[in-house]
Amino acid sequence: MGKLRSAPPILGSPPPMLRHAPKQADPFYRSPEWQALRIRRMRDADYATAKARAKPGERLILDHVIERKDGGADLDPANTVWRTNSEHQAKTAKVKRGRAGLT
Repeated sequence: MGKLRSAPPILGSPPPMLRHAPKQADPFYRSPEWQALRIRRMRDADYATAKARAKPGERLILDHVIERKDGGADLDPANTVWRTNSEHQAKTAKVKRGRAGLT
């Protein structure tokens, strides 16, 4: 009996117009005001706590508790919390599901 060969893809790769555009960070997160807030918040206790939860080499993200899209204050320290990258991804996915009415 001969070897089975995989069939070539029927559709091939998607045309350029259907591919996802590379993610670009909102310019707000490069603003001097946001950068200053991040630096100040690195001195707070929740930074050390998040750092202790992080896997080796995992990034920490200063996240808005109430997202800016949902009316959260841009630069209010009380509206921010340090999260590990994995925590941030999970929270963002949950918020997106909620916006879509899938929660």
